[in-house]
Amino acid sequence: MTVTAFSQTLRESTKQVHDRAHGSTYMTALLDGALSLAGYTKLAAQYYFIYSTLEAASDAMADDPVGTPFVIDELRRTPALVADLEFLAGPHWESEIEPVPATQTYVQRLREVAFDWPGGYVAHHYTRYLGDLAGGQVVGSLLKRTYGVTGAGALFYDFERLGSPSAFRKRYRARLDEAPWGAEERQRVVDETLTAFELNIAVLADLAGSVEEHRAA
Repeated sequence: MTVTAFSQTLRESTKQVHDRAHGSTYMTALLDGALSLAGYTKLAAQYYFIYSTLEAASDAMADDPVGTPFVIDELRRTPALVADLEFLAGPHWESEIEPVPATQTYVQRLREVAFDWPGGYVAHHYTRYLGDLAGGQVVGSLLKRTYGVTGAGALFYDFERLGSPSAFRKRYRARLDEAPWGAEERQRVVDETLTAFELNIAVLADLAGSVEEHRAA
């Protein structure tokens, strides 16, 4: 009997919802270069609220035997987002940004499941960071090509400290496969990963309401 690697199960289980996320109205406008830089800044602001919470969960998981293999300092995005938002929104950026309702819901879910349940932490960790290492790089290239933004303003997409992204993803998948979860817990992680994707889709749906306001001139 062939046992499917958990990383493969997770990837296959989330393929449909992953594709939906990429087809959102907001993301389509962004990738088409149809938004002003202010339109992108709204997304960076949502990421700040999400990642500062997720990385607080990383701190909480630092001593957990199951969660700690996924506490990877080289992945941390909050310092990069702070530098990006200082560039994009100015020195008073903290008073200039606010979470959309879906981001508030997302952050609340992180607080409910990612601080004391390793499986919940990994589900959200996997959804965000591996997405950034793949599709997120397309947005990083777009910032340079469309807006001329390199360095501050686009640091969120700079994963140079990780080395080869493909080699890192291979190591990450191995950690997923080695996690000591039985069938029931693996299913719980899959379910929470699907929830994480839906939360991301909801954030993009909220941002879609600002597309016309931030159409590129």
